[in-house]
Amino acid sequence: MTTIASGTDTLTRDALAVLQPGFTGTSAPSWLLRRLGEGLASVGLFGRNIATPAQVAALTAQLRAERDDVLVAIDEEGGDVTRLEVRTGSSFPGNHALGAVDDTALTEAVAHELGRRLAACGVNLNWAPSADINSNSDNPVIGVRSFGADTSLVARHTAAYVSGLQSAGVAACTKHFPGHGDTAIDSHHAMPRIDAELAVLESRELVPFRAAIEAGTRAVMTAHILVPALDPVHPATLSRRILTGLLREELGYDGLIVTDGMEMQAISATYGIERGSVLAIAAGADAICVGGGLSDEPTVLRLRDALVAAVRAGELPEERLADAAARVRALATWTASTRSTSSTAATSEAGPDATDASTDVGLVAARRALTVTRGAHFAPVTEAPYVAALTPVANIAVGDETPWGVAAELRRMLPGTETGSFTGERAGAEALAAAGSHRVVAVVRDAHRHSWMAQALDTLLAARPDTVVVEMGVPQSPPRGALHIATHGAARVCGLAAAEAIAGA
Repeated sequence: MTTIASGTDTLTRDALAVLQPGFTGTSAPSWLLRRLGEGLASVGLFGRNIATPAQVAALTAQLRAERDDVLVAIDEEGGDVTRLEVRTGSSFPGNHALGAVDDTALTEAVAHELGRRLAACGVNLNWAPSADINSNSDNPVIGVRSFGADTSLVARHTAAYVSGLQSAGVAACTKHFPGHGDTAIDSHHAMPRIDAELAVLESRELVPFRAAIEAGTRAVMTAHILVPALDPVHPATLSRRILTGLLREELGYDGLIVTDGMEMQAISATYGIERGSVLAIAAGADAICVGGGLSDEPTVLRLRDALVAAVRAGELPEERLADAAARVRALATWTASTRSTSSTAATSEAGPDATDASTDVGLVAARRALTVTRGAHFAPVTEAPYVAALTPVANIAVGDETPWGVAAELRRMLPGTETGSFTGERAGAEALAAAGSHRVVAVVRDAHRHSWMAQALDTLLAARPDTVVVEMGVPQSPPRGALHIATHGAARVCGLAAAEAIAGA
């Protein structure tokens, strides 16, 4: 049983209950355990908290020793966005690769296996899947995190992912409502705006969320975006019209509403996280995600106190805060009830360090997602090549600490393979000079979004027509090179599948 510390009043407990903070370190700090005892009901894990699956299992056990029904959340989309495998790259291809295969049974199987691994580590809430439709090919933050640009495809795979993940006892958190796909700005940096008409939103953006709700998604995450057709004043995270009017009343959603990270510039630079958190709860959100960048006790106390003060000042109805806290606790109860039949079984079958099963289904999916095109200058790669990684700046959701590419996998298949990373206007010339007489494998990520990258490919292909091109982002440009491989994502297994194709395995 969870025991709340004496002396903590109901209002303060509710204010703590709606927060989903992060922390630093690979074990729980004393302040976090103390706040769990006072009413905090959720914790968010990030790459900085993770060393090994066994360590994560020990960490979550430490949290549950203080509060047995704590929600332990993570941003584990698989593919490019991984926290559980942040230092090695994911064993699972991401949404775009699954959408390229377009086999909903496979998507459900991948999500279930990912959920099994999370449950074995004691994680019970996953801030995934992304239900955004990649309708803007220049989108800097969604891209391969989306199942694709086709509405019906995204809808059916979103539903399959929710079903697969939750069948493993891990709550899905479908994001980013009401849809972040048609933006050209990353909300980590500024406030995106979608100017689509209401009819377009109804027939495009909202369709995958309807499918997720029908599939029983336990949580929905809001987007920090301005959608004037729905609310000309407030971004979705702070909009009562969008969260209560549209999501609750029109779409009939009754689960947990979680905000995207409140420290993101779209909110923190315009409203501030304290004011933004009060407005989000008032609008209909139930849980405040904070901790990607802010991960200390003072942040938690500031937000707790801001919510309490807003209630006492009459700016936030006490009933709304109590309802939000109750929804958090209800999800915690659901996850606790599934733990004995999902995570325990997963641990007894394979243990938290097991990877073979997940690697199998992930690699099968990554292989099936490949699109391979042979050009006029095709010749098999039989000797160690030079891998030129044309490297863009990673968006914050993906992070720059997760390795990507094909070099590591090719090195195992073709010993002696060398590699270098290049960026900017001289990338092509610099890669040629570094490659010497070696065959060139050029690895790109969203080449259509970076003019310098396209220019580098021009330089390489003009000098070396036998260059192999591997596109690990959204493939928009026509296939180029002696061999062109589109992986539809940069997960480790996508790199392995591409390396197999290059080496002729």
